[in-house]
Amino acid sequence: MNRPDKLAFLSMQAPAGYVAGLGRGATGFTTRSDIGPAREGPSAETVAAARARRGEEEEDDDDERFQDPEEEGGLFATAVYEKDDEEADRIWESVDRHMDERRRKQRLSQEAAEREELRQSQPKIQAQFSDLKRNLASVTESEWANLPEPGNLTGKRRKAASLRESRDNRTTAVPDSVLVSARDRNQIQNTAADVDGTVSSLTDIGEARNKVFSHQLDQASTQSQIAASGTSSTIDPTGYLTELSGVSVKSSVEIGDIKKARSLLDSVIKTNPKHAPGWIAAARLEEVAGRMSIARKVIAQGCEQCPRSEDVWLESARLNTPNNAKVILAQAIQFQSQSVNIWLRAMSLENDLESKKRVARKALEHIPNSVKLWKELVNLEETPEDARVLLAGAVEAVPMSVELWLALARLSSETDAKSVLNRARRTIPTSHEIWIAAARLLEENGEEAERIYKTMSTAVLSLNRAGAILSRDQWLREAEQVDKEGSPTTCAAIVRATVHLDIDAEDRRRVWSEDADSCLDHGRVSTARAILACALDEFPDSLELWQQAARLERLHGSHVSLTDLLERGVAQCPTAEFLWLMYADDRRRDGDLHGARQVLTRASDANLGSESISLAAAKLESETGDMASATNILARARKEVRTERIWSASVDMAWRQGAFDEALALVQQALRIFASSEALHMTHGRLHEARLDVSAAREAYAAGRRACASSVALWLLSSRLEESAGVLIRARALLEKARQLHPTSDELWMESAAVEIRAGSVAQAKTLLSRGLQVCPSSGRLLSASIWLEPRPARKGRAAEALRRSMDSPYVICTVARLFWDEGRYPQARDWFTKTIQAARSWGDGWAWWYAFEGTATFGKHY
Repeated sequence: MNRPDKLAFLSMQAPAGYVAGLGRGATGFTTRSDIGPAREGPSAETVAAARARRGEEEEDDDDERFQDPEEEGGLFATAVYEKDDEEADRIWESVDRHMDERRRKQRLSQEAAEREELRQSQPKIQAQFSDLKRNLASVTESEWANLPEPGNLTGKRRKAASLRESRDNRTTAVPDSVLVSARDRNQIQNTAADVDGTVSSLTDIGEARNKVFSHQLDQASTQSQIAASGTSSTIDPTGYLTELSGVSVKSSVEIGDIKKARSLLDSVIKTNPKHAPGWIAAARLEEVAGRMSIARKVIAQGCEQCPRSEDVWLESARLNTPNNAKVILAQAIQFQSQSVNIWLRAMSLENDLESKKRVARKALEHIPNSVKLWKELVNLEETPEDARVLLAGAVEAVPMSVELWLALARLSSETDAKSVLNRARRTIPTSHEIWIAAARLLEENGEEAERIYKTMSTAVLSLNRAGAILSRDQWLREAEQVDKEGSPTTCAAIVRATVHLDIDAEDRRRVWSEDADSCLDHGRVSTARAILACALDEFPDSLELWQQAARLERLHGSHVSLTDLLERGVAQCPTAEFLWLMYADDRRRDGDLHGARQVLTRASDANLGSESISLAAAKLESETGDMASATNILARARKEVRTERIWSASVDMAWRQGAFDEALALVQQALRIFASSEALHMTHGRLHEARLDVSAAREAYAAGRRACASSVALWLLSSRLEESAGVLIRARALLEKARQLHPTSDELWMESAAVEIRAGSVAQAKTLLSRGLQVCPSSGRLLSASIWLEPRPARKGRAAEALRRSMDSPYVICTVARLFWDEGRYPQARDWFTKTIQAARSWGDGWAWWYAFEGTATFGKHY
């Protein structure tokens, strides 16, 4: 009998450390079929405790029966390891190695036999066809060419798929009975129940509406016929459309906003009736709402409430007709007789010139010191003499107006203008405009530049005493303005008198150079020339300033000004090769060959051993046809200068004259001096190519490649030599080796693809371009070439991707222009050719493609 206070056996708590099955020897384990990884079994302490409860003795893990008989470490674990033990171990190790080496050949042969047996029993796919691959070496070119193309299964699969799709999508005509039943089931009820229970048809309602519209249209037609027959009508046929275009239909939201604004403005003008902006805003609100009469009434009330407000009177004149506006402004003058704007508005309302003058004189009686009114009255005069008389009175009435003094000086004669400006300067000692006007007057009268400069120097001192101190930037802006108005001498005088202000001595050269560039950017050439002239006076030995001034004169000056500047420059900097070369080039362009030779002779005397001057002298003689003199100059330079460029120029000179033997001798002699010169090695190979000596050219290029390991051009020339000789395999091998040495050279990848294209292997060219783009992903050359290898429909997308990847490379931009050209879209092509030149101005291919395009576009346009 179970006791009620004792729990069932299975519900009882397990004792501490209990492991199920451990008592009968089943210690338990888990496998991968259980959830998660295998769990650990019971610990050693748990197993020992269970065995102890069963009365079993713990087994000794160090039983001798489990010890390896060959392992003697346990016997001598406590012994001391001495030198003789170490020597014995070393001897035994050498014996083991010797025995292993004796059995090595036998072991290797056994392993090879096992591998061969395995290969025979389980051969790989590539091993099965190895004999066939070896036989491919005996295939001839004609057999290769006659190989049939593999069949394209894509079309067959696509055709089968389309057949399956058409079979799945096959439709069958639906019987009419099904359509009729669907119509009856989904029919829309076209009737509506009235309030009294009767049913009205929606179709009848629509017909009634159409009848009403028809009646209205007939009525309108009748009224138009009456108007055409001469009967009185309310419709104006001529101005009807004009009225309709002037009608602004207000939405409900706009009407609501107008009402709210009207209530707010009513509150404003009622709360503060003397607030003029409130009356103006209320009148403009009514104007926007289209209620002009109410707007005029509102602004009239504003004039009554705010008679001292100028804006209210002007707004009232604007809202009224011209005749009413005259009356309103006459009333306004009674309250605002000192308002210049009211008088000017009154002048604008007059139609004839005399009335305008009468109003202006009346205004000056009330406001004699108004510059605006005086200027308006002067502008109304028809003769300069009358205007000068008025200005004489104006400067008496308004002596502090610089504008009036300057206008009077412009209208006066030379002697009177000087006296006017002197009076103006005494009256307004703080005006720099008067001093500048005086300097410009001197320039117009033909005075010397030195006197104008003294005038501006005096002006700066006088203004400083009067407290009107202008900064250097302000004076520079004034000089640019004078330059813009066409007074270069006065501009130079201003710059010369003020360019030293507010600048440290150590910063002068840098700041003046930057100021000159800034003035050139603004288009102020005379100002930039004056700044550089002052800078050269301060720093006569600065080559950078002389170069900047020479470039300015070449672009914007005359031949005489450039010659004078360069003569001064070479005198100050006799070792400046740039100035000598520009001087000689300027003489040559002017056709003075004798003068150019004299300049180069002087330059050679001042710069003994100068490479640039010697080359320029030789070039001058060769261009004039005196090849003997050019050869003598280069021969003398080879002894005195002894540079690589001199030797290269000598070889080119001999080559142009057709003396191949002399050119070869010179280039071989130069290579003994400059063994690592890439240009000389290239010239050496090309000379042999010109003589059709392929083997000698091959040896020359090979020597160049050995001497100039980093030269890509020599590899390209070598490959092209082999290609031109018909040895295409050798050309490919050379390019392959070059790519191994220069894996990131896009020129080599491009040349490899070009070789395949010329050989007719477009697929191989695509593969090479793909490999090249993996190494050079942003190369414009490779991306441009890959575009042309795409089918025509895919070229645009490929071009867009190439522009993104190459970051607007000129090669890709030129390709895009050529794509537009190919499609006949000339304006777009011209824009992209312009972008090409902007991206790379020194890239000759871009200019050549643009030139070819313009010729084709012009031909297509005219013919």
